[in-house]
Amino acid sequence: MKPYSQDLRERVIAALKAGETQAAVAARFSVHKSTVEKWWYRQRDTGSCAALPHASGPQRTLHAWDDFIRAEVKRHPDATLDELCAGVRENCGVSASPSMMCRELQHLELPLKKSRSTTASARRPG
Repeated sequence: MKPYSQDLRERVIAALKAGETQAAVAARFSVHKSTVEKWWYRQRDTGSCAALPHASGPQRTLHAWDDFIRAEVKRHPDATLDELCAGVRENCGVSASPSMMCRELQHLELPLKKSRSTTASARRPG
């Protein structure tokens, strides 16, 4: 969801400063009363009612081992996600799930498809 425009935020604050109630301002600008209240508190506390920057979420767990994962995929292109996870656990000491490894491979833009024409990895049984 996109943040409300800065122009709308400033008009809401101006209406509050003019003496209108939060409920009346919320109805007039078609926003929820709690939104008006949050903007008012932010204006009062920080001097600005601007939207806060995006926090971008938690950092990737495997980002420090990007080079190792790239080398492992290059060395064993037909390795499964479980095999890659085991390699990271043995060599880097980090426990990774197959879903985490899949997301990491997507982030690194490495192939997920295994080639049927290549021979199987020596580490994989059968």
